[in-house]
Amino acid sequence: MAIIINIDVQLAKKKMSVTELSEKVGITMANISILKNGKAKAIRFSTLAAICVALDCQPGDLLEYQPDES
Repeated sequence: MAIIINIDVQLAKKKMSVTELSEKVGITMANISILKNGKAKAIRFSTLAAICVALDCQPGDLLEYQPDES
């Protein structure tokens, strides 16, 4: 099971930098980078909500399920 994080797609659509998103959401650029690169094991709903507010999007715009190829 793989969950794909599409923060980079939403950042591009909004023409927003990782730095700007980090400031709006109130988390470090390192943590945004971990999320963006799919290295995160979890995300708090409050953080997800803050990202959605900052990017004016829905959680489904950021998260995508991709089944394993088996």
